[in-house]
Amino acid sequence: MLQLYAVPQFPEGVIFQQDGAPPHYGNTVCEFLDTTFPQRWIARGAVMTWPPRSPDITPLDFYLWGYVKQHVYSERINGINHLKQRITDVIHSVTPDVLTRVWEKLDYSLDVCRATNGAHLELR
Repeated sequence: MLQLYAVPQFPEGVIFQQDGAPPHYGNTVCEFLDTTFPQRWIARGAVMTWPPRSPDITPLDFYLWGYVKQHVYSERINGINHLKQRITDVIHSVTPDVLTRVWEKLDYSLDVCRATNGAHLELR
């Protein structure tokens, strides 16, 4: 999915951030990312690393993936092509107003992170 569908839609020079799912750290995945995003991917074991317990301060983790899943699976999926189309439609439904609210939430989360000196907490 990443190789055939997602990557061809990325703009030139994008920096890719991998999440913490164990299957995403297989040798073939890491080799693919090294080739596709040389010096431009963030994950455990990559040249660019990310703090291991900071998913809540990344907009993709705290907002986008939940939004996409909620809307993609709001109807029954009838095959891979339908899934691809649903994902594309949902991504295109994200408006500038939604992105502004996501940015405000990120700004707030970073303020809380700084105020607590990076302590573990749950934001709602």
